[in-house]
Amino acid sequence: MKKNIEFGISTFADVMPDPHSGVTISQAERIRQVVDDIVLADELGVDFYGVGEHHRPEFAVSSPAIVLVMHAGKTKHITLGSAVTVLSTSDPIRVYQDFATIDAISNGRAELLVGRGAFTESFPLFGFDLNQYDLLFDERLELLLKARDNEFVTWSGKTRSPIDNLGVYPRTEKPLNISMALGGSRSIVIKATKHGLPVVLVMLGGNIVDFSKYPKLYRAVAQESGHDSDNLKFSVQAHGFVLDDNQETADTFFPYIQYYRNHLLGERGFPPYIRDEFDYARSPGQGLFVGGPEEVANKIILLIKHLNIDRFIIQMPLATMPHDIVKKAISVYATKVIPLVKAKIETEV
Repeated sequence: MKKNIEFGISTFADVMPDPHSGVTISQAERIRQVVDDIVLADELGVDFYGVGEHHRPEFAVSSPAIVLVMHAGKTKHITLGSAVTVLSTSDPIRVYQDFATIDAISNGRAELLVGRGAFTESFPLFGFDLNQYDLLFDERLELLLKARDNEFVTWSGKTRSPIDNLGVYPRTEKPLNISMALGGSRSIVIKATKHGLPVVLVMLGGNIVDFSKYPKLYRAVAQESGHDSDNLKFSVQAHGFVLDDNQETADTFFPYIQYYRNHLLGERGFPPYIRDEFDYARSPGQGLFVGGPEEVANKIILLIKHLNIDRFIIQMPLATMPHDIVKKAISVYATKVIPLVKAKIETEV
């Protein structure tokens, strides 16, 4: 079992009514909470913090780069990343420039995670044709990688005006760390691998072992494409929450995940989320990482064993939980879960 596992946290900066009080905090307040959370995670030794991009009222952050640059000078060790940047509706030159700036201020700690996004509000908002969903992403990824690898860029495509040998600045001291988000699509796994990009698999429940086919495919294609698979990182991001006690965590978290799922998935026709489904999803071997330190650590160990991951990212909270409870969860994750996993790794090597 590999020893050099990284541990991260991600957030969508959720803004939803508290299911107990009905109170909804402002988006501005939620952004300020994220600022505090990233500083806390850095102080506690967490390796990575990612902030997602959305363009709807339930999520406060529309520009991860703006939030992350605030922390580039405030933090010392933590990698600052997007989770994700919706590349299909962003200008890849500006995206590169933004994250190159974060990389400079943070002394090389920026990470750009690109994806197509789970929601499509950005397409009409920025004037893009949803019928070009795949083409937009493919062309913008190509241009982004050209900007990463070349000071002067020449490019042409169907979805953006061409560029003829123009300089892109600022440049990073080392190539910008760019990775791709996966939602369980084999074609995206293959695409990321052929570009030589690290990947982050978004695990939204299901049996953990069943996801082992994706890293196997990723590493097999990497070898066929001539990439050194040992240098390509495979990460997993999953929903979760952790406090000191297993039952306390479940009882505290359920009303929030229930509201989150009923609100966001209900609009897509999913049935109401009930406690039995929740309890099964957080049971041993299943992909909801909710419980006490031992329960969550054991699931991460299972991921490491069967998926050979390089980084685990827990997305928390879901919905808008009281900030003192969120900070407690970050502390328990950093000071109890991560040491438990590291100790287990040491004993099994």
